[in-house]
Amino acid sequence: MNALRIKWSDKADTSFGPPAVATAGAVGADVRANLGPEDRESGVVIAPMERKLIPTGLVVSMPEGFELQLRPRSGLALHNGITLANSPATIDSDYRGEIKMILINLGTEDFLVLHGARIAQMVLSPVCALKFAVVEALDESERGDNGFGSTGLR
Repeated sequence: MNALRIKWSDKADTSFGPPAVATAGAVGADVRANLGPEDRESGVVIAPMERKLIPTGLVVSMPEGFELQLRPRSGLALHNGITLANSPATIDSDYRGEIKMILINLGTEDFLVLHGARIAQMVLSPVCALKFAVVEALDESERGDNGFGSTGLR
C-alpha cells in the first residue's frame, strides 16, 4: 500500500485534521497553513515579490521509492499570484522534519495567509533511483542540441 504516514509537529494545531482530497477525482490533497501560535490570530502577510516560509504542522513518512510533491493551488495562483517558489517542491522519503512551504507573492497586492487556509496541494509520486554512466558519446536525436523555443509555438 502506498500510504503516507502523518504525524503532527509539536506546535501544530490538529483541529483541521489531515490533508484531504476535495473531490473523488482529485489527485492532490489540500495542505493547510498551520501557523505558529504567535501568528494564528493575525495571519502572515506576504508582500508583492516577497517569499515566506509557511509551516504545515505535518511530519510524514512514505514508502521508499516515492516522493511527496507540493504544488500551488490554481485558484490562488490565478486570483492572487500566490505560488510556491520551488514548484513542485520535493519531500524526500527519508526526510522526517516538519514540511514547510516557500510561498511567493507574484501578485500586485499584499496577501494574507490565514491560519488553516488551504495554500497548496500534495501528491505522492513514484520515482526512479538515479544512476549515472559516463560515456564518450550519446545517441543522436532529431532535435539534437536545439533548445529554448526551438520547437516553436504552433
